[in-house]
Amino acid sequence: MHGANSSSLTPTHFILSGIPGLEAAHVWISLPFCFMYVIAVTGNCGLMYIISHKEALHRPMYYFLALLSLIDISGCTSFVPNTLCIFWLRLKEIDFNACLVQMFFIHMLTGMESGVLMLMALDRYVAICYPLRYATILTNTTIARAGLATFTRSVLLMMPFTFLIKRLPYCRGNLVQHTYCDHMSLAKLSCGNIKINAVYGLIAALLIGGFDMFCISLSYTMIVRAVINLASADARHKAFSTCTSHICAIVITYVPAFFNFFTHRFGGRSIPHHVHILIANLYLLLPPTLNPIVYGVKTKQIREGVIKLFTREKDAFRVR
Repeated sequence: MHGANSSSLTPTHFILSGIPGLEAAHVWISLPFCFMYVIAVTGNCGLMYIISHKEALHRPMYYFLALLSLIDISGCTSFVPNTLCIFWLRLKEIDFNACLVQMFFIHMLTGMESGVLMLMALDRYVAICYPLRYATILTNTTIARAGLATFTRSVLLMMPFTFLIKRLPYCRGNLVQHTYCDHMSLAKLSCGNIKINAVYGLIAALLIGGFDMFCISLSYTMIVRAVINLASADARHKAFSTCTSHICAIVITYVPAFFNFFTHRFGGRSIPHHVHILIANLYLLLPPTLNPIVYGVKTKQIREGVIKLFTREKDAFRVR
């Protein structure tokens, strides 16, 4: 096998194909990828800057949002620059261990994103159902512990993927039909038994995505019950309006993720492989691109912070 040690059947490197079947269009496909990446990095850096510098945003909801922005930047940076190198420079070779590191960070950060969205749902639940105790329940210490627990859970659940991939013998070549190192895409190159890989992948998805969606659904069920019992229509509208940005973020994150998950496992040959790969890229790139836009448009304090930031920059430019 090219690039492999014949005694161990472990490759020294993998070759990432990009989007199979669409190689001729790689340069054109790279343009929206690059544009979305620039928007994602710029938008999320802007969000973190505004949250850190605006006193009114020093609240649990916005701390979680800043953490979400940091995860989004890290997540898309873990694969987009490498993907653009494949599209533009045809640099398709990636070291075996570097591939495992990329795979770990992509899956770990995806798990963290889900966890933070769940924490944000719990934040909205406390804010609406227990408004008088909000500050005492969600202290800075509680927020730090919740963030650390989310990080630890993702690391512990995603770490086994690297060992499950490393133990496999690779005798079906080292060409990965993907733009980045994905767990099952690597496992399918092996001639060994990958049943445990598939089963553990499903378990990890249920323990993270399934559990988080259950907590989010439960939180919003309690929120809806509390809001319905509010006396005035104005109070109900105000309570729901504080959740709209978060609901949009949930839809943006989970709809592509679940679509990717189910088409990958149950779509079979009815969906072309290049469509699978495009969906797999979009579900990682879409949330980081749209989240700052959604929060910038829907959240008054952030919108005001953006306007003030641009006004300050404009005035500084005039002075010069």
